[in-house]
Amino acid sequence: MRFRPRLIRARSGFVAGVLAVLATVLAGCGGAGGAAVATDAASHVSTDAAAREGFARVALQVPAANRDYGPPHTMTLPRGWKAEVWALVSGARLETWTPEGDLLVSQPTAGTITELAPRARRGEPPAGHTLISGLNSPQGMAFDRLGGHEVLYVAESDQVDRYVWRGHGLGARTVVIPNLPGDGAHPLKNVVVAPDHTVYVDVGSATNASPQGRGGVPRASVLAYNPANRHVRVFATGIRNGDGLSVAPDGTVWTAVNERDDIAYPFHRAYGGAPDAYGQLMGSYVNNHPPDELARLTPGRNLGWPFCNPDPDVHPGVAGTAEDYGDMRFDADVQTNAGGRRLDCAKLPKIDRGIPAHSAPLGFHFLAGSALSAPWKNGAVVAVHGSWDRHPPRPPAVLWLPWDSSARTLGSARTLVGGFQDSNGSRWGRTVDAVPGPDGALYVSDDQTGAIYRIVPGG
Repeated sequence: MRFRPRLIRARSGFVAGVLAVLATVLAGCGGAGGAAVATDAASHVSTDAAAREGFARVALQVPAANRDYGPPHTMTLPRGWKAEVWALVSGARLETWTPEGDLLVSQPTAGTITELAPRARRGEPPAGHTLISGLNSPQGMAFDRLGGHEVLYVAESDQVDRYVWRGHGLGARTVVIPNLPGDGAHPLKNVVVAPDHTVYVDVGSATNASPQGRGGVPRASVLAYNPANRHVRVFATGIRNGDGLSVAPDGTVWTAVNERDDIAYPFHRAYGGAPDAYGQLMGSYVNNHPPDELARLTPGRNLGWPFCNPDPDVHPGVAGTAEDYGDMRFDADVQTNAGGRRLDCAKLPKIDRGIPAHSAPLGFHFLAGSALSAPWKNGAVVAVHGSWDRHPPRPPAVLWLPWDSSARTLGSARTLVGGFQDSNGSRWGRTVDAVPGPDGALYVSDDQTGAIYRIVPGG
């Protein structure tokens, strides 16, 4: 059974142009393509390496009720884990669980939020219906308890809404953050609520690497909304596309960032056959630079975009050097900040944790307090959409990173759910989000196949 939108609430101002831009973004952000699974730090365990590291190729189970899914596939999972097509939701993006234990899934291209209610019998697909429709490209969702009742926040491309939650339905709606820019390269937004009830929403850049114009809500930022006084402030900047937002076990807010494309080589030295490659686009350099980022946000923090790029190289600018994705330093961007004239990159705090360039991280969740078993719940998952402009492309996957409670940071990433690219380079699925369920399983959304996968850990 495939859940498609039906009209519940029509809203004026639903702009067709936004959908046109969105269709381009969904196709391009971490876009199409494919290649053999790589074996570098976060990208993902190859088939041979999987067997050595306790992973296996697992057949994806497709219940009869979901036979519209298409041909069967296999995934790379920890040995003993299982995977099934749990539900079919066209264009599925981000997910969140309701207080009653149902799963909400956003469908930006349809302008809807779908609610999936698990069935009592295993193997039976969930009951689903369209909870909200007529929205402007909704993506992020988050629940909070405010004023004695549950509320649901929904991030549209142009505003953040708050609904009174009435069990399996919605009460009154309030627009808490209006007039957000929803055009350009990154119109989709995510939202997360901190323990003190502050609401955080990302506002992606309109461009790949061009500095933003002044005036209005700043692009490439994360905003903070205080529901007590209704005040909105700019919390952090220099964040090209921080769709991944999550609250760490220590209560701090983190973001997972899609970094820029087509970076020019930033050093006066020989590289790729050029005696001085400074300012040139070198494919082998672009493939691994700049890395995507996972960073703790603090008031006023600047993650550098578009003037400073994180650099994972142990020996910066040296071809084939080892890469270290922890506490990454910055290089001045050649095209926007030559010589550091616009921003002194050395003054920026180092990036907490990187993952390989063009991974395209989207859904990002710390797992503390979840029903997942150890050691997995002592870390975080980030769903990476895969690259669109890398050769060979970076594959889609769900990555897992351990949380170091003493250092209050994340360790090196490893693939938890992989295998979405075939050896010939074709790509059969694209991961967007991965959320832990109340049953101890992991629920993974795929906007290419329009599926929600239920990943069940082994005993």
